[in-house]
Amino acid sequence: MGVVASAIGLAMPPTYYRGPASDHFDGRHFFNPEGQSGTGGAQRDGIGKLLRIAMGTAGHHGWPANVPVRQTVPPRRVAGDAMRVTWIGHATTLVQTRDRNILFDPMWADRDSPVGFAGPRRVRQPGVRLADLPPIDLIVISHDHYDHLDLAALRYLQERDHPAVVTGLGNDALLARDGIGAVAGDWGQTIMTRAGLPVRIMRAHHWSERRLGDKDRTLWVGFRIGLPGGDIYYAGDTGPGDMAWARAAAAGPPVRLALLPIAPYKVGHPQSGNHIDPAGAVAAFETIRPAYALAVHWGTFELGEEAIGDAPARLRAALAARHIAPDRFRAVQPGQAWNVARMAASGG
Repeated sequence: MGVVASAIGLAMPPTYYRGPASDHFDGRHFFNPEGQSGTGGAQRDGIGKLLRIAMGTAGHHGWPANVPVRQTVPPRRVAGDAMRVTWIGHATTLVQTRDRNILFDPMWADRDSPVGFAGPRRVRQPGVRLADLPPIDLIVISHDHYDHLDLAALRYLQERDHPAVVTGLGNDALLARDGIGAVAGDWGQTIMTRAGLPVRIMRAHHWSERRLGDKDRTLWVGFRIGLPGGDIYYAGDTGPGDMAWARAAAAGPPVRLALLPIAPYKVGHPQSGNHIDPAGAVAAFETIRPAYALAVHWGTFELGEEAIGDAPARLRAALAARHIAPDRFRAVQPGQAWNVARMAASGG
């Protein structure tokens, strides 16, 4: 979510990306081509609420200070067409298949913040300790917000495992400032990684900002990772927009596993445009038609108006309303692993 980036700034950064204008880049800033209504960069919540969230003092939804987590240790490798997915917490997810370990949006920091003394604090510890991760072959980073990009964790994994890192335009330059190598791409571009996996950069509806002055200077993205037994799709951090991102994700080979965010969201008020709620995630599920989906981006940092257990409850209700089997779109606990079934011959 990165709300702290709008309230706490560091030094003015350079321009991260220079390139020709496009339908989502004006030569200086990236934008959502269907319009910025409800997004426009930061949330339309007012400076008072923004500062309360940034300082970690919003605290009006009854979230506990701590939820116990049973941390687990994943296997070193998962061979062949078997697929094991472990939700680590927030958007951070580990997928293991075909002897490759893929990590999505690494975040082990205690706060969604550039500083350790302020900002939303995690109420659930990571389901896998950083040191207990198996060797990581590929890391994908959807955008630069603090709750999706933990530089300390990324530096640790780079030094330990030397993974391939793929992200959106401009984020490679941002990472290079911290000595982290990455390959960046635009929406629709496919990158063949040294991990031997093709990664297609996918459209999303969001925004970016790491520190004051660099709003929308890097591109927010999703990912489609090509696999013989069915692709993995990660929506990144996305609002609904006009759902063009979901229609784009539906094009191509069948998707075996989708990682879809279900929070944060407003309760009883119009959405900000930055995020999809559980009903929106189910609508995306129906558009993309994956065999299975895992709910991410909920229950870790208090970033919206929902109670801590509201998102998975609303997800179950939305699935029931659309007559979708609940085992096809699951919300699990941090550290909990799910052995994802192979796709049917018909594509799921």
